[in-house]
Amino acid sequence: MWTVYLSGEIHTDWRDQIKAGAKELGLEIEFTSANTDHDSSDAAGDHLGAEDKAFWRDHKSAKVNAMRIKNLIEQADFAVIRFGDKYKQWNAAFDAGYCAALDVPYITLHDESIIHPLKEVDAAAMAWAQTPQQVVETLRYITQA
Repeated sequence: MWTVYLSGEIHTDWRDQIKAGAKELGLEIEFTSANTDHDSSDAAGDHLGAEDKAFWRDHKSAKVNAMRIKNLIEQADFAVIRFGDKYKQWNAAFDAGYCAALDVPYITLHDESIIHPLKEVDAAAMAWAQTPQQVVETLRYITQA
């Protein structure tokens, strides 16, 4: 059983497409991810006490979320890092850097229009895919070759 961490934008169904494609091919992969529910992710630290400034609420929730993310990346055999075109995914870039620091191989997933701003992230990636189906085919090769 392989473990693949899925990182990045939460506004499209790319995760579901990859999971469905892997299932269709019968790939033995467990997929993990950060919390993809925006509201509950933003509120991850609220139980630790109210904050009067947005910075401190975000700071507290980011740390609670990081405990999950850090452990899941450390347990992954490799990761897929998705960058969308609607929002800047600074968290995804951070995840890619963490993967690189831990020597966890990763695949970037983004379209051609953002190649330049992601040149350093892509340089450390083992592959660049433009579609979820390309990711699935890469996973098929890696896990069954």
